[in-house]
Amino acid sequence: MRGLLAAGENGVPDEVQGWLPSSFPEPYQIGLAIAVMLIGWFLSKLAVRVLGRTVARKIERPSVTRTVLRGIRASVLLLASAIAAGILGVSGTEILLSVTVISAVIAVVLAPLVGSFINGFFVLADRPYEIGDMIEITDEGHTGFVENITIRYTKIFTLQNTFIVIPNSEIQQRDVINYSAEDERTRLSVEFEITYESDLDAARDAAERAARNVDSVISGGPAIRIGSARYGAAPVCTVLEYADNGIILELRFWVQRPYKRALARSAVQSAIRDRYSDLDVEFAYPHRHHVFDDTSGVSHLGLDGSRPARQSPHSSAEPGVEPSARDDE
Repeated sequence: MRGLLAAGENGVPDEVQGWLPSSFPEPYQIGLAIAVMLIGWFLSKLAVRVLGRTVARKIERPSVTRTVLRGIRASVLLLASAIAAGILGVSGTEILLSVTVISAVIAVVLAPLVGSFINGFFVLADRPYEIGDMIEITDEGHTGFVENITIRYTKIFTLQNTFIVIPNSEIQQRDVINYSAEDERTRLSVEFEITYESDLDAARDAAERAARNVDSVISGGPAIRIGSARYGAAPVCTVLEYADNGIILELRFWVQRPYKRALARSAVQSAIRDRYSDLDVEFAYPHRHHVFDDTSGVSHLGLDGSRPARQSPHSSAEPGVEPSARDDE
């Protein structure tokens, strides 16, 4: 600590004096260093342009390809910076060997970045999603397309026409649904309730026919494979539950693309309603039946706008007998 705080004659710490130039650079040295940086910047862009197609053909993954090209450009710029620093008389050896300075920088500034870099490598290696995939962040409810994947963050273009930038250290800890992984065909389901008086077989058949007539719905064909299981591609309507107000049916169907799931679900529900309007099938809704028996008390009716006398529920008066008549007795 004393070595870090020790100052020379001009008040500059000894650790800093070790890598600062002994004298101010000459104007030609500054101009030459700027020229080297400009040449390095041009060469970095040229290297990316020349090697871009070759790297893309070899890797065949847009996210990894972009990361490799960024690394190539950063390496060229770093080399140019080192040459420019040597021209200016700045020694980088003392900076790299200064354990005190490096540890302080890492502890204060680079610790979060290092964590993001490590998680970025896991994202690129595990391949939970790729550029162009449609994903959903379940805990936040964000759905959109992956626009870019870097070592530090993932950029998502949402369906609300907005961008979301999520650090890789955070997205690794969240539940992510990938709708574009391997097969874009997605299964959706809608639930609805019909009355007990409705024709159940006709209702199920009409729902399946209604879904098959929607353009975005897969009407049939070969079975769709998910892992080791296979599922029929045609819409299927099943009985889900016998509820209080009616029979709950569930219609499951596949769509070609996951991009317009809400529109596909709405179109299927509208088609089901149109089909049921021509059949002996009714949608169920809550009903309430009021039952009066001996324990319900006595109901009074008033005619010609007259208001009936209020009777206590504990009164023993017989129906049709006025209370004044019982008092006379």
